[in-house]
Formats: sequence, C-alpha cells, structure tokens
Amino acid sequence: MVGPISPPERPERNYVDSREPVAEISRFDRVERVVHWANALLFIVLIATGFTLYIGPLSLFVGRRDLVQTIHVYCGLALPVPVVAALAGRWGRGLRADLRRFNRWSSDDRGWLRAAASNRAEREARRSAVTVGKFNAGQKLNVAFTAGVIVVMLGTGVIMRWYSPWPLSWRTGATFVHDWLAIAAVAVVVGHIAYALSDPAAMRSMVRGTISRRWAEHHAPGWLAEDAVGSGAALTGTPGGPLSDPGTRSAQPAVWSAPAGADGRDATGRA
Repeated sequence: MVGPISPPERPERNYVDSREPVAEISRFDRVERVVHWANALLFIVLIATGFTLYIGPLSLFVGRRDLVQTIHVYCGLALPVPVVAALAGRWGRGLRADLRRFNRWSSDDRGWLRAAASNRAEREARRSAVTVGKFNAGQKLNVAFTAGVIVVMLGTGVIMRWYSPWPLSWRTGATFVHDWLAIAAVAVVVGHIAYALSDPAAMRSMVRGTISRRWAEHHAPGWLAEDAVGSGAALTGTPGGPLSDPGTRSAQPAVWSAPAGADGRDATGRA
C-alpha cells in the first residue's frame, strides 16, 4: 500500500536585500521641461479650438464661437513666447545646447533615417549599428517641423485674423496653407504622443529631468561619449540639482543613485 505523497519542498527564498544603485543622469533641465509642457498645452488648446471652429456640428454643440476664436488666436500668438523667454537669459543654457544638437546632422543620423524604409528586424539591426546622440534623427526632424509650423501658422493666422491690410490673394493663400498645415501638425502631434508612450522612461525624463544611464547606453551612446569629454549637458547628483560646482567637474559624468526595488527594477521600471 502506497502512503500519501507529500508535496515537494519549496526552496527557501533569499530575502537578503541585494539592491544595487541605479545611475541616473540629467537629460532635461527645469527650463526645458517648462518650455516643452507649456508648448504642449498651447498646442492642445489650439487643436481643440481649431476643431471646434472648423467642424460644424462640434461648433454648434460648443457654441460661443467668438470666445473660441479669441482663445485660438491668442494661444497662437503665445506659441513662440515660451521658447523666446527661455532663450533670452542665462537660464536657457540647456535649451540652447540642445538646439545646437538639433542642428547638427551626422552620417549616423542619415543612416538612422535610411533604415526607416527597412522591415522591422532589419531596421532595428541597422539602427543598432549607428551611434545616436542625445536625439535621434526622427526627433531632430520633429523639432524642425514644429519650429516651421509655429512660424508659418503664426504668419498665416495673423493674415486671417487681421485681414484688412492684405490683398485677397494673400488672404486666400493664408487660409489654404493654415488649414492644410494644421492637419499635418495634428498628424505629427499624434505620432509624437504615440512615440513618447512607447518609451515610458524617455517620457518620464521630460517630467523628472533625469533618465537611467542604462537607457542612455542603449539609446544614446553618442550622448554619453559627449558627456565623457565634458561637452555635454550638465549632470546632477539629485534630480533637478547640480552635484558639484561646474568649475570642479571631472571628466567622468557625475551620477546620482536611485535604489532598485525589491523586484530588482529601478526607478524607471526597467529590470
């Protein structure tokens, strides 16, 4: 007669906390984050009021067309203000440095763009072979397009709103360009949001200002190399604050340590 079979003994879990610090580096300073979210808010308001003005049923549902138009006009006029204010003083040093990065194109950037026409596996392989800086080529194109949109939409919007001094051909052309560029801008904004949501760590860096060194090693190795020689963005010892006096900064990037959780994941949610 066979006796009852006892269940196998479970190995004892090791509850020793072996957490290791996770290095974090500064990606965006406070001024850059404020500019980004101020422009994002203005774009959202412009898109919402623009749809309300141009979609008949939505316009009837919302009502108060004059008020919606006024909000749309003045948010459009305010669109360049955050960027101009940030660039006007010493506080915009980080933004100016990043704008210089956006204006620099390398053979790696061109290789990154050429890979877009490949299938997914080949695209990932080709892009992993290039050295990406702080921003990839897609982000650089997005910034260039957004800057152009602000200038053109502002100019055409002024002609449409204060139309008296302008000839009819100008007013007609301004309306055509404004409408179609608005559609293109909405498509790019939707794509930008989708891309940001696909990379939570990068999105959180626009909120906290810092990102893990592990992320930078994988996605932006050229940026780390730039920092290693002392020409990159300032690094921090705590989120949002300098680790040491810039005059005593060493050639090695300074970091602050965010402890990993009990499950082995760091503050970015990565293992």
